[in-house]
Amino acid sequence: MNILTKATVLVLNRNWQAINVRTPQEAFCMMATNVATGLEIEGEGHIRPVTWDEWITLPIREQDESVHTVRGEVRVPTVIVAVNYAKVPKKRPKLCARTIRERDGNRCQYTGRLLRPDEGSLDHVVPRSRGGKDVWENLVWSAKEVNQKKADRLPHEAGLKLLSVPRAPKEMPVSALIRNTSEVEDWKLFLT
Repeated sequence: MNILTKATVLVLNRNWQAINVRTPQEAFCMMATNVATGLEIEGEGHIRPVTWDEWITLPIREQDESVHTVRGEVRVPTVIVAVNYAKVPKKRPKLCARTIRERDGNRCQYTGRLLRPDEGSLDHVVPRSRGGKDVWENLVWSAKEVNQKKADRLPHEAGLKLLSVPRAPKEMPVSALIRNTSEVEDWKLFLT
C-alpha cells in the first residue's frame, strides 16, 4: 500500500483533542493550505507546531516516514492540528459483532453467562427470515448454543427471555473511537 494513502496521521482540533485520522496525502493538503499545522514531536518534552513552509525543510530522522518530492524528501507528519476547528464531533460506534459484544458486556443476553469472544455470536431478536433488521435494537450477544436453539424463532417461541432490551449506545466523542492500530508512538500522547 502506498504510504500517502494509508490513514496514519492523527488530526487534533485547535485544543489538541483527537478528532480524526487522515492519510498523509490529506494531511499535506491541509498543511499546504494553512488549514492545519504539523506537530514536530521529539518525546513528550518537545512538541511544537510547524507551518507548511517550515515543515518541508525539516530533516528526516531515522524513525520518520518520508516521501520523495521534486524538492527532495519530505517528512510525513504523525499528528497535525486543525488550527481553526474547536469542536469534538460525536458519533456512535460502528455496528458490528465486536461493538454488540462490548455493549452487552460479553454476556449472553438470554442466560447472563459471561462469554469469551469465540463462545458467542450475534443473534437477531426478530430473525431476518421474519423481517428482522440489522440494527442495534434487534441485535444481541448470545451463547452460540443458545442462538442455535433459538434458530429462526422469536425468543418467547424458543422459551427464552431477554435480560434487557437492546438499545443503540449513546453517541460518544470521536476521540473515544479512534484506535491506534498502527501503534504510532506519537499518538499515545493524545489518545487516552
